[in-house]
Amino acid sequence: MALPAKQQLTYWGIAASLFLLALWFLGQVLAPFLVGGAIAYFLDPVADRLERMGLNRAAATTVISLSALLVAVLLVLAVIPSLASQTAALVEALPTIFHKLQAFLTEQFPGLLDENSVIRRTILSIGDNLKDWGTEVAKTVFSSALSVLNALMFLIVVPVVAFYLLLDWDNMVAKIDALLPRDHAPVIRDLASRINHVLAAFVRGQISVCIVLGAFYSAALMLAGLDFGLLVGAIAGTITFIPYVGALVGGALAIGLALFQFWGDWVSIGIIAGIFAIGQFLEGNVITPRLVGNSVGLHPVWLLFALSAFGSAFGFVGMLVAVPVTAALGVLTRWGIVQYHQSLLYRGIGSRTDLESQKDNP
Repeated sequence: MALPAKQQLTYWGIAASLFLLALWFLGQVLAPFLVGGAIAYFLDPVADRLERMGLNRAAATTVISLSALLVAVLLVLAVIPSLASQTAALVEALPTIFHKLQAFLTEQFPGLLDENSVIRRTILSIGDNLKDWGTEVAKTVFSSALSVLNALMFLIVVPVVAFYLLLDWDNMVAKIDALLPRDHAPVIRDLASRINHVLAAFVRGQISVCIVLGAFYSAALMLAGLDFGLLVGAIAGTITFIPYVGALVGGALAIGLALFQFWGDWVSIGIIAGIFAIGQFLEGNVITPRLVGNSVGLHPVWLLFALSAFGSAFGFVGMLVAVPVTAALGVLTRWGIVQYHQSLLYRGIGSRTDLESQKDNP
């Protein structure tokens, strides 16, 4: 006999509270394990396919790990140095960009930027302090022993965790399934299957969209001659998973840099703007429908709210768990609505009377 609903809600509430407390107190410790678990989750279908091709689980995991190591080495050798150099160059160039912006505004709108103008003082302050700020950030990131140690630990722990979780993934799923309460096991399995479908379709598809758009923006901007094209494309592609934000931020940054680099050459500036217009068209009409689909069930506003709420409450770790929690809550909400539509609370007592009369008069 199943436990009363009140006791079930109490137990599930305690479990949710413990989960949130763990995120709150152990966030920094949990981060590499969560990232490693996410990587193992995403790569589990690849391992399953390799097993169907004849490899055992250990061999499949080894092949995937070596392939990932090769990709990481290629990124370190080919892409990351260019990104680092472009980032440093952009930090160096920002004060000059702001001074030129000030000169342009002074020439075009002399009354707007008089000596006592708030806008003039703001631009001067930004231009004078921006380089120092960028240098200070770089020193903090690269010279802090604690930051370097944390980064090294993260880079070491994540692959190890991902390897062992991927190796034992099927066994862990089977053990968790064996722990499910017997009365509710079929319902929990069904809900878990739906959550897995939503999460896999959205996250794997969205990562593919980010990679495709990042590569498109980077290649197109570099071909167009933009000095920091690789960096701008990487930024735009990385934040594409936030609806419209990737294109807006990347487009604003690219057009701003194009105005500085190609001032007077309106054809080149128009090409830069056109690249992001084409990227938005491809994303909305070709890339996202094919790679993500329309049946995932994660509304952009709901996703934005979850990222903001969990990120504000739990930091980086909160943002890591925001998407899976959002997917789970979405599935549970839709399931709850179905249960509500079938309940007497929604249908009323008259529906039960009708059902009883139908049973009495077949």
